[in-house]
Amino acid sequence: MCVPILAVRACYSARPMAITRHHYLLLGLALAAAACGPATQPSRSAAAAGEELTFEGSWNAAGSRHTISLGEGRIGSIVNLKGTMLLAGPGRPGVGFQSEVIGLVDSATGFQGRSVWTDEHGDQVFSQLQGEGTAAKNRVMGTVLSGTGRYAGVTGSYEFSWHVVMEGEDGAIHGRAVDLKGRVQLGAAAAGSPR
Repeated sequence: MCVPILAVRACYSARPMAITRHHYLLLGLALAAAACGPATQPSRSAAAAGEELTFEGSWNAAGSRHTISLGEGRIGSIVNLKGTMLLAGPGRPGVGFQSEVIGLVDSATGFQGRSVWTDEHGDQVFSQLQGEGTAAKNRVMGTVLSGTGRYAGVTGSYEFSWHVVMEGEDGAIHGRAVDLKGRVQLGAAAAGSPR
């Protein structure tokens, strides 16, 4: 039961010099009242180095594509994308990242690229990307290679389907990742860091 602190003040204003057991009881109740509040959830234990953690998320990016014809309906493109990646789940390596991707798309052989994720502290995660690169088969697989700062020693993999939202005649593109999910193993620097 929470008792207002004003009850203690009322007792002391009536008899300021006399402190009795009754006053100590009211003071104890007042301190208990100050401690009343919603129960807090215990913090999740820190992940150990090498423990596999899973995550999912969303990624939106915009940038440019330069395309050339390779003859007989085959095209090649260089893409440069920048955007925001937000991760969810208890195993996420971080919450939000600025992401950048450069890549080469060949309509016959697929997509090869490299990606950098940068968090709010400037720590980075590096990965390589490989995909089928066609409109019918656009699944992209990412392999986490390493990282800096709190992501030093991180490894893992992730995958998503890439959907183009808008493509301009000048090569401007905007797209998003669908069904982004993955798993990581933290290095010693990242294990135990708050996320």
